[in-house]
Amino acid sequence: MVNLTSMSGFLLMGFSDERYLQILHALMFLVTYLLAFIGNLLIITIITLDLRLHSPMYYFLKHLSLLDLCFISVTVPQSIANSLMDNGYISLAQCILQVFFFIALASSEVAILTVMSYDRYAAICQPLRYETIMDPSACRHAVIAVWIAGGLSGLVHTAVNFSIPLCGERVIHQFFCDVPQMLKLACSTEFINEIAVAAFTTSIAFICLISIVLSYIRIFSTVLRIPSAEGRTKVFSTCLPHLFVVTFFLSVAGFEFLRPPSDSPSAMDLMFSVFYTVIPPMLNPVIYSLRNDAMKAALKKVLSKEEFAQRKMYLKAMFKL
Repeated sequence: MVNLTSMSGFLLMGFSDERYLQILHALMFLVTYLLAFIGNLLIITIITLDLRLHSPMYYFLKHLSLLDLCFISVTVPQSIANSLMDNGYISLAQCILQVFFFIALASSEVAILTVMSYDRYAAICQPLRYETIMDPSACRHAVIAVWIAGGLSGLVHTAVNFSIPLCGERVIHQFFCDVPQMLKLACSTEFINEIAVAAFTTSIAFICLISIVLSYIRIFSTVLRIPSAEGRTKVFSTCLPHLFVVTFFLSVAGFEFLRPPSDSPSAMDLMFSVFYTVIPPMLNPVIYSLRNDAMKAALKKVLSKEEFAQRKMYLKAMFKL
């Protein structure tokens, strides 16, 4: 038996102790990870290569895909490796990095979704001022603010969380270093600082949610006044996927983080964590590419033989230089 109290790291319990279920979990997570990784990487590549997609909406979408790609890479590969090796141990350094990047990227994703909703509001409700409001400089500053805000949030959470003294066995009933589960290991009420930080972060996320809801109320009220049914359909096809992503991500994550952690971990805890850590990064490429005519046209262009020939000639010319 491993002396869990003497470990410097933590033991992640994962989904099951049964070997065949561990292999099944690893295979399912691997397929999900590859789909999310390839899909988001494809969106980033298409938007970068196609000059017709160099607009604020797709600029923010590219950064959302980059965030999703990084977000799913923080937890899933480690979980796959643990399942394949039948070893749930994670070192203290790995856990610190996982908590930092998980919180930072999740916070950045909430921020970029808020910026994207404002971009849609400006494009639909203030079309004459749109180019002035969302000029390239403003877009760059918004994205920089998103990444900085996420980094600061991750830094504060990580510093406070790992300054708390832990008691008892270092067992985390999750497939990654989940902050709510880690707080259950804290000695007595020493985690009050982390609760205060979490409450502040939740308040900011709630403000973002209110901003998104208000933006879409204005958007839908404007769209319903459009006389053309085709125009309404086009706007709804652009906005509804974004609204779905925001609602799904924030509702599931908010429910998981705000509810008190149970003393007896259940399969429901693991399922909810999968819903906000794995599913959104996999769904985003499908939602934003398959329902978007411009993205589908750009994908066909990138995959066409003519485009490959042009890229090949360009690379040959570059190597000759």
